[in-house]
Amino acid sequence: MIGIGGLGGELDQVACSRALCHETATWRLDWRNPRIHAEDRVKTWLACDEHVDYLREFLAARDFPLTVAPLSTTGRPVAGTA
Repeated sequence: MIGIGGLGGELDQVACSRALCHETATWRLDWRNPRIHAEDRVKTWLACDEHVDYLREFLAARDFPLTVAPLSTTGRPVAGTA
């Protein structure tokens, strides 16, 4: 399985969320679309070093609230970086 293995679960193999990229993710982008998502609804994309800026700019251009943090082995941002 690629991605986050279940809600709040441990990571299995992680791949970048950029279309057609199969590189290992090293970044986590947590975001929401305020026009359709409630405050507590947050989506997560994973990114490799090459695509983190592309995905961040894609979301920021749409004015989506987001946070970007290094990906830890638990699938949560590294402490003190969020």
